Amino acid sequence: MNPRIASLEKMVGGPRDGALLRFSLGNEYWHAGDLVKAENAFRAAVDRDSRYSAAWKALGKVLGEAGKPAEALAAFEHGIAVAEARGDIQAVKEMTVFAKRARKALDEAAR
Repeated sequence: MNPRIASLEKMVGGPRDGALLRFSLGNEYWHAGDLVKAENAFRAAVDRDSRYSAAWKALGKVLGEAGKPAEALAAFEHGIAVAEARGDIQAVKEMTVFAKRARKALDEAAR
């Protein structure tokens, strides 16, 4: 197992467990190619902090890579709303592009 993943997993359930830990764990799983565990970790991050726009963006990207464009679109749309409320213009721009791609994937799948 990746030593970084092992180190982060040791903290899960402890006093430092929170959105940032789950986000970090999700990124490590994602880079290791484990989309299922990455998705679960990013979902845990937004469950702990629903205003964490970076976690919404990462969740959407992982869902898109996993072939779940409808779920990806929903994550991006939620993330856009969160980022707009926080004034995070760059995150809004990025997720708007990703949401457009997810809509295109859905349109192509419907054909």
